[in-house]
Amino acid sequence: MKVITMKRPGGREVLEYADRPDPLPGPGEAVVEVAIAGVNFMDIGVRQGMAWDTIPDPKTLGVEGVGRVIALGEGAGGVRPGERVAWVYAPGSYAEKVLISVSSLVPVPDEIDDRTAASVMMQGLTASHFATDFYPVQPGDIALVHAAAGGLGLLLTQIIKLRGGHVIGRVSSADKAAIAQEAGADHVIVDTEGDFADEAIRLTGGEGVHVVYDGSGPKTFKGSLDALRRSGTLCWYGPVLGGPGPFDIMSLSKSIKIGYAVFADHIHTPELLRSRTSQLFHLIAEGKLKIRVGGEYRLADAAKAHADMESRATTGKLLLLPG
Repeated sequence: MKVITMKRPGGREVLEYADRPDPLPGPGEAVVEVAIAGVNFMDIGVRQGMAWDTIPDPKTLGVEGVGRVIALGEGAGGVRPGERVAWVYAPGSYAEKVLISVSSLVPVPDEIDDRTAASVMMQGLTASHFATDFYPVQPGDIALVHAAAGGLGLLLTQIIKLRGGHVIGRVSSADKAAIAQEAGADHVIVDTEGDFADEAIRLTGGEGVHVVYDGSGPKTFKGSLDALRRSGTLCWYGPVLGGPGPFDIMSLSKSIKIGYAVFADHIHTPELLRSRTSQLFHLIAEGKLKIRVGGEYRLADAAKAHADMESRATTGKLLLLPG
């Protein structure tokens, strides 16, 4: 089978389109023929050596996708051969076939197509965690969403709106503003320099926002704090662009709260994984949650997908097609 491996940590040049033996399932495992794999910022972090450092190189990238079960190991119940399934964390998903525990698989309803299923697993579950668990958005709450035209930002905006909240989206270019507004953003700030706090405060009548969802790296950290109202919450996420560095907690003003949100805490059991995913699929089937695919690439062109994502010029979800 064909896979995308990394020979060592580094830039896109370390990615290799390679042949590997087909996997064989062990107890409780399934082999899935990958129809579509999702591309995520965490894949770039792995490639750069920021994660998976205990897995020896060369290693196959990717964690997310959709496909059909083609083989089951001993005691692997809950799925059947030929069933269409999706997953959100299976290392090695940049491949024609992936080996995965059946407890990490979710069935895909007939009304959800492959592109949609592959697009909603990582980013949809992350957005759900941010807006329902980490900071449960209440009717009337105002949220500032960074990268509002990206795959996660578009889903997060829609979920916030479904919960009765208001969204101020931040995007990096004027052409992305219309995409954020189409997803439901009430206001959009176009900014590349981190100068957005004053506008967010103005848009909230001088009060500031209830919550900021910030995965844009150190450049926006101070502005996100400044944009909060009293007792507001900063949801910080995304390790690839780095953290804010050390700071004195006693220097924080306005009784604000800061936390680092990890989507795995939303789905820490197989039952929660299936329940949360089912909720997302239901919202999509009802037309309440819309998916935007920003780019499709052949598996062999994974380096191009990484380049486009790193450019920060893309919108929506990026997908790899092994077939």
